Amino acid sequence: MRGLAISAASSTDFVTLTKPRVVAMILLATLCGFLLGTPGTLGAVDWLLLVRTLFGTALVAGGTLALNQYLERGTDARMNRTLRRPLPAGRMHPIEALAFGGALVCTGLLYLAIAVRPASGMVTAVTVTSYLFMYTPLKTRSALCTVVGAFPGALPPLTGWTAAGGALDAGAAALFGILFFWQLPHSLAIAHLYRDDYEKAGVKLLPTVDRGGGSTGRQTVLNCLALMAVGLLPSMIGLTGWLSFVMALLAGGWLLAGGIALALRDTAVNARRLLLATYAYIPAVLVTMALDKLPR
Repeated sequence: MRGLAISAASSTDFVTLTKPRVVAMILLATLCGFLLGTPGTLGAVDWLLLVRTLFGTALVAGGTLALNQYLERGTDARMNRTLRRPLPAGRMHPIEALAFGGALVCTGLLYLAIAVRPASGMVTAVTVTSYLFMYTPLKTRSALCTVVGAFPGALPPLTGWTAAGGALDAGAAALFGILFFWQLPHSLAIAHLYRDDYEKAGVKLLPTVDRGGGSTGRQTVLNCLALMAVGLLPSMIGLTGWLSFVMALLAGGWLLAGGIALALRDTAVNARRLLLATYAYIPAVLVTMALDKLPR
């Protein structure tokens, strides 16, 4: 039976294990961090170094997400939204996922440290360890997991920033803050939509422990407000220009309106609208910031 389980995994299953759509979002954040962290104008970008940075980041991100599914295979088997993934569906043996994910992470970290910059490898290593060994186990223990998980989720832009040679200054802190506060309404919207599934699996997100929704609504609105404020910082500190300010204000306002609507009426429709706003926010704001970068 073990041999059958091992041979059942297809190449598609291994790709699925890396969550390509999530990796794409991580690479977008890394790309924008690299462009914004490049000293001088965008004409000074080292494109070969950028490609190496994205390649190494993709390896680590895909491997980390694979290892996350290895660690959460039991939880995934109890949720309708995840039970068809390769591990809970039985198409892949756990040892395959462990070896595959571990190989990607180790290769990617070494590549970033050697072919890019040691600082980028260090930032990415912190991302991996905090995601797998702090956020992942906390999901079944405390609703604070969302806040803890926002920390590694906010680090990919700093991988790009340090890879380009940028110092960890106010600009890097602003980028970190944008990604940090963005993840909170994003995660809460997902948790609203799949609250019953998460509760059945024992995952302790705020909407599963706050059935009345009052605390969840307040946290959603407060974090949307924080994101709107932090999103304006790159323009205010001179990293980007007025176009970024306007985009962050508009996108943040749309997201805040979605958060307020969900806080007032805890419905699946409002949760989906907020989720859509969060998906639109990151590419709109980060790409505008990269294009609106001022010479430094």
